[in-house]
Amino acid sequence: MDHHIKVPISREDAKSLSAGDYVYLTGTIYTARDAAHKRMKEALDQKGSIPFDIEGNMIYYMGPSPAREGRPIGSAGPTTASRMDKYTPLLLDMGMGGMIGKGKRSKEVIEAIVRNESVYFAAVGGAGALLSKCILSSEVIAYEDLGTEAIRRLEIKDFPVIVVIDSKGNNLYETAIERYRED
Repeated sequence: MDHHIKVPISREDAKSLSAGDYVYLTGTIYTARDAAHKRMKEALDQKGSIPFDIEGNMIYYMGPSPAREGRPIGSAGPTTASRMDKYTPLLLDMGMGGMIGKGKRSKEVIEAIVRNESVYFAAVGGAGALLSKCILSSEVIAYEDLGTEAIRRLEIKDFPVIVVIDSKGNNLYETAIERYRED
């Protein structure tokens, strides 16, 4: 089933999605990878806050390539989500609405997704040039010294993703394997 969802995502929208659904996201999302997540954890420990309001917002695990002339961003494909797993339950418990990446998630992340009625989306790896066409603007908002790992605010339109883990804990990576075995 196809859905068009505005981001930041509401709990109601997150709960309406099922593993395997195709979704087109429009609105504001943030990028952060390993180094930015480590800095956010340090900021929480020291100051009790991170550089943006996490409530309902979505983090895209992505490090862009440089923008070509006339474009807001270069290739913008997903990176492996499991590298952020040790930080993710905390961010979900703080109100993060969802994540976009690629690959499997830990048991702790899946439990936090269910506990917080959140969602994990996959973007297609290897399609970074195509995905960048859905990005209308890109602005570094924190940790500029990290280069491609800096936190960016992206404005997106009809950004295509697939629900991998829904708010009930259904996991497309597992159900797809079972369905394949049955055929």
